Amino acid sequence: MTRALALAAAIVASAFVNAAEPYPAKVIRVIVPYSPGGTGDNIGRAVGAKLGELLGQQVIIDNRPGAGGNIGAEAAVRAAPDGYTVVMAATSLASNPALQRKMPFDPLKDLVPVSGCCEVPMIVVVHPSLPVKNIKEFVAYAKAYPGKLTYASSGIGTSSHLAAELFRVQTGVDMLHAPYKTDALAMPDLLSGEVQVMFMFQTTALPQVRAGKLRALAVSTAQRSPLAPELPTVAEAGVPGYEFSGWFGIFAPAATPTEIVNKLAAASVKAVQSPDLRERLSQQGFIPVASGPEQFAAFFRREVAKWARVIKEGDLQPQD
Repeated sequence: MTRALALAAAIVASAFVNAAEPYPAKVIRVIVPYSPGGTGDNIGRAVGAKLGELLGQQVIIDNRPGAGGNIGAEAAVRAAPDGYTVVMAATSLASNPALQRKMPFDPLKDLVPVSGCCEVPMIVVVHPSLPVKNIKEFVAYAKAYPGKLTYASSGIGTSSHLAAELFRVQTGVDMLHAPYKTDALAMPDLLSGEVQVMFMFQTTALPQVRAGKLRALAVSTAQRSPLAPELPTVAEAGVPGYEFSGWFGIFAPAATPTEIVNKLAAASVKAVQSPDLRERLSQQGFIPVASGPEQFAAFFRREVAKWARVIKEGDLQPQD
């Protein structure tokens, strides 16, 4: 046997051995389509570390920020469907099909939902110079001065953008949108009063509120937040039916074998249900949510339909 034939035989044999190895047999990559240090990155690292512990393999985080999460999600779509690359996606994955004119992939067809991980309440914050103390006063002021207020977001299609647009559609207020790339980049302009309003993750908002630099009006979720129980919900404060939670969950490439998806999902649910991770997430203001593939897939389909409707009603123009 020539050296070339021997090498080819070794490669084929190695492939058969690897195929027979139980999953997982090597490092798992979790793509986080957000910048290091942000909310999505914190969740990805916390869940990824616990997954690695439960699966008995190293889990590495691969930050791929940009395009409202599309860059990272597309990297997962293009990855081998073998369970060794997944993406920790968020609410923007459901809204981007209606917000982006040229989607590079179809989230409903090209990704398979593995497991929901957590929800994140948002707080409506305003600059202290704004003469409003609650949601009713805010709506009245915005309607009295249409187009005067500018709200910041961490980017088109992100949770802060969607929460504000849902509010705008349900109240009929006219506000201008100032998209930034991250919460951190929006913060200086918000603190200076250059922009006056933001729907912000509570973990980012509360330190500024408690320092007196921002004023909190309400929390976006259906229930009050344990981290700020004194704040009413937006619905309680004057906008019946309003409810918004940012969410994060794990997706895999669409052709990933069902047995691998199920194994990843079982580990993810166990991770989120573990007392230490639940406590860690709760302390950071996240609401742990453990849902398997079928439940998470049904939720994701509802989210895609919901945001397509809100974006149409809000007359938001698709972005190039």
